[in-house]
Amino acid sequence: MSATAPALRSLPDRLRQIALFEVGGLLLITPPFVWLSGVPPKESLALLAVLALMAAVWNGAYNSSYDWIEGRLTGRTADRRPWPLRILHAAGFEGGLLLMTLPVIVWWTTMGWIEALVADLGLAAAYTAYAFVFNVAYDRLFPIEPRAH
Repeated sequence: MSATAPALRSLPDRLRQIALFEVGGLLLITPPFVWLSGVPPKESLALLAVLALMAAVWNGAYNSSYDWIEGRLTGRTADRRPWPLRILHAAGFEGGLLLMTLPVIVWWTTMGWIEALVADLGLAAAYTAYAFVFNVAYDRLFPIEPRAH
């Protein structure tokens, strides 16, 4: 365990990360969701916006916690995360989100639990790939500034 914790993203940086991630996700994921689910476009957009809001809250809590724990255990900042931990990070985020969003999809649509699970798994798969690519790009574009000593 590291004696000194590495720098974390600032609140404005974290908010920018969340906003860019969610807006980009809505733009990329809504059209195929409409096409594949048969849920009308307005309902799909509203549902995905609610799910994006849930994801945004989860995003901030999950990423801040993951970064803090990883930093304490390794002394490394999130932008220096190795590939295997990036995969674990993305899968853990989507797995936790799936548990929260499945009941919402069932309630919002006329889908049964199995159909909603398939839709949610499709969303999770798409967002997992997107989260992986997005976070690598974000870390490259916006590296974490080291703490001043």
